[in-house]
Amino acid sequence: MIIKNTIPILEFDSDESAVIVPTHEKLNLNLPKKAVFAFLGEHIDEYARTHNAVRVGEFTSETKDYPIYVVKHKGEDVCLCQAPVGSAAAVQILEWLIGYGVREIISGGCCGALTDFEENVFIIPYKALRDEGTSYHYMPPSRFVEINQRALCAIEKTVVQHTLEYREVITWTTDGFYRETKGKVEYRKREGCEVVEMECAALAACASFRNVIWGSILFTADTLADVENYDERNWGNDSFAFALELCLDAVVNI
Repeated sequence: MIIKNTIPILEFDSDESAVIVPTHEKLNLNLPKKAVFAFLGEHIDEYARTHNAVRVGEFTSETKDYPIYVVKHKGEDVCLCQAPVGSAAAVQILEWLIGYGVREIISGGCCGALTDFEENVFIIPYKALRDEGTSYHYMPPSRFVEINQRALCAIEKTVVQHTLEYREVITWTTDGFYRETKGKVEYRKREGCEVVEMECAALAACASFRNVIWGSILFTADTLADVENYDERNWGNDSFAFALELCLDAVVNI
C-alpha cells in the first residue's frame, strides 16, 4: 500500500517486493548469516589478505567492484565487505548481501563530532535522525529510527570486553556533506545529536524493513563542535584497523 504525500520523498510503499530485486542476477552465492559491512577502506582488503579470507564473489557497480570475502573469526564464518560512502550506495549493497543470506550485520566507520569529543573516541549510535533520502523508501516518515537492540547489546558487550570507554549517542545522518550549515549543526545539537555521518539511518531502516539485525560502531574523526573553526583533524586514521577488529568481535557476539 502506498502512503501518498504531496512531497514525493515522504511517500512510502509497504510492499516488500519490487520490480528489480537484489537477487535478480541469480548468482550461485550462499553467504554466511554474519557480516561486517564497514566503511573502512583498504583495511578490509588488507585484513582479508592477512587472515586467509576467501573471496567468494563481488558486488559490481558502475564505478567499481566490491569484493566479498568470507573469513573465519573466533570459529564463525563471517562475510566481510567494504561499504561505500552515502546512504543510497550503502543500502544497495546491504540489500544484496541480505538477499544472498546475510542476517546479522555490524558496520563501522568514522563520524564527525558535534560536541567536544576528542578524536578517535568510540561511539555507539542508538538512534539516528533521518536527514537523508534512502530511509524513506524503507519506513514511513518519522524524525528518528531506532537501532536494533540485539545489535546494541552485542556492541556494548564487545567494547566492555576490550575495556574501552565509549558513548551511546543520537547520530545525525545526512546526505548533504557540504550542506552541514552552521544553523543546521546548532539545530541538530539542540535535538540531542552528538555526531554526524551519512549512512546510519538508512542502514537501520533497511535492516528493520528486511527483518535482519544491524548495528554500528563509530569513532570520531573531524569536529564541527565549534562552527566557526571547523577542524578535520586526522580523520580518525588511528582507529580504522582497530574498528574492524571490534566489528568482527561484535558480530560474533550477536
